[in-house]
Amino acid sequence: MDGMVRPWRSALYIPASRERALEKAKSLPADAILFDLEDAVAPDEKPAARRLLAETLAAGGYGERACLSRINALDTPWGEDDLATLADARPAAILLPKVNGAADVEALARRLDARAGTAETRIWAMMETPLSVIHAAAIAAAPRMAGFVIGTNDLAKELGARQRPDRLPLMAALQTFLLAARAFGLVCIDGVYNAFRDAEGLRAECEQGRDLGMDGKSLIHPDQIPVANEVFAPTDDELDLARRQIAAFEEAAAEGRGVAVVDGRIVENLHVAAAQATLAKAAAIARLAAR
Repeated sequence: MDGMVRPWRSALYIPASRERALEKAKSLPADAILFDLEDAVAPDEKPAARRLLAETLAAGGYGERACLSRINALDTPWGEDDLATLADARPAAILLPKVNGAADVEALARRLDARAGTAETRIWAMMETPLSVIHAAAIAAAPRMAGFVIGTNDLAKELGARQRPDRLPLMAALQTFLLAARAFGLVCIDGVYNAFRDAEGLRAECEQGRDLGMDGKSLIHPDQIPVANEVFAPTDDELDLARRQIAAFEEAAAEGRGVAVVDGRIVENLHVAAAQATLAKAAAIARLAAR
């Protein structure tokens, strides 16, 4: 789906050490898979997990799903080996944890530049530390950057913030990440919802993230995928409005008018651009579902 609008409604974490989970992910309706070599894999399992993930990526089979591989931080005993093992599989994207500033991304970019077959590999940053909030714009502008995945659990821990349904203690950070991502054309994926059997709570948090402007939700369980996919997809009413806005604006332009009116509201160029983006997202979702 490169070169076209890609949906990011649901990004599911999969432990790279679990072969059955890696296989099952090929049939799940997630828009993206976050293959995890970091938190989800115990230290003594990491060597086998990185080899399994490299073999899995090389074999493919994930269709149009975006595949991001979360390695261990480069300053840990496992990060360099993770990168060296995965490089031969030519990963589409490396998800770097504990990013504190642009220097962390630049260090990974240099390593990718030095390796054959990774010219197209993009970098995503886990935004989960106080320094990542302070340096969000510089991180977004760093080489090879493609997106942020927000690590709300780690961030809340570092801040000493309480877990609240409204996420008020994290709101400044969430909006800072989103502002930086939008300023530099990156994707921004919201943090996980821990109570994976609480569909109502998940829906509320997805709706909050959607309304803020997030592209999708990172998930910890396959059962969370349908809710995220629904909430972050355009509704029938939104698609109908988008079509009517475009038609009304085109009619107004043909008559020499710079604005149109739909449902009692002014429609200008910026509204048409948003309407076109809504239709493009719906078309991308349809393409993904058909494959």
